Amino acid sequence: MKQLLNTLYVMTQGAYLTLDHETVKVEIEGKIQLQVPLHHLGAIFTVGNIMLSPFLVQRCAEDGRAVVLLDRNGKFGARIIGRTTGNVLLRKAQYDAVQDIGKAAVIARNIVAGKIQNSRQVLLRSARESTNPREEENLRTAARVHSDSLAFLEKCFDIDVIRGIEGESANAYFQVFDKMIKDAGGTFEMRGRNRRPPRDPINALLSFFYTLLLNDCVSALEGVGLDPQMGFLHSLRPGRPSLGLDLMEEFRPILADRQALTLINLKQITGKDFEERPGGAVYLKDEGRKTVLMAYQKRKQDEFTHPLNYKKYGCSQNRPYKV
Repeated sequence: MKQLLNTLYVMTQGAYLTLDHETVKVEIEGKIQLQVPLHHLGAIFTVGNIMLSPFLVQRCAEDGRAVVLLDRNGKFGARIIGRTTGNVLLRKAQYDAVQDIGKAAVIARNIVAGKIQNSRQVLLRSARESTNPREEENLRTAARVHSDSLAFLEKCFDIDVIRGIEGESANAYFQVFDKMIKDAGGTFEMRGRNRRPPRDPINALLSFFYTLLLNDCVSALEGVGLDPQMGFLHSLRPGRPSLGLDLMEEFRPILADRQALTLINLKQITGKDFEERPGGAVYLKDEGRKTVLMAYQKRKQDEFTHPLNYKKYGCSQNRPYKV
């Protein structure tokens, strides 16, 4: 059985990461604050002004260990990768499938079906938990839109139509997203999805979750030798990780959206965890990011039983390291 590894998140500004033999050491103001065996780590995420020794970077690249650099706002900056690995025949098959309209449509349809099904489950769960009959009906109506979309998908073989169905279901989903939020103060009122930059706390929270999820998906694709930029549902653009975006679609409702709702509804994240910047952009503060990272990593520990009766885990069985 493959060992499920941990993730090291470093957010303390000015921290310095070094490699001493087979141990990663985190120094802050000249003092060692954390030591982690390198073989326990599957990835390293840094947020803001964090320094890494060249030897550590080189070793991670050689081992295929993901090193992701985010800025202070949690926006993706860079990913450090080593030599291209994996079976070149696998990548050739991927490129051939992208060019084959029939195969590409089938793959895109399955991606959208997974996303719509999981989104529908989030809506139905919130409807069951709702104490407001009107809001419950709105959520169930949106869930019926998703059911209809799944029925349409079964007979659809055109990628553009598949994208249209995905867009219609996503629009119905976000129109009632605020009905799933228990926030009497109105801090997390959602008026549509916005990003680059996010303009309100709920969109800032979702964007940070999506950044974490996308980088996990891209790292997973690179780890098996697939090209993250050659996708099926998302159109191809220079620099865009289209296949990474494809892969994350199915996981967005359960690993990001549902977790964001839980943090808000349990008041683990509040309006105090956000700050508004000049120009109207809204971002998570340091403490808010720490809360999100802990919740995200814990969610990935959950164990699921596949219909074929084998167990699957998230990206880590252990608690995340954070500094």
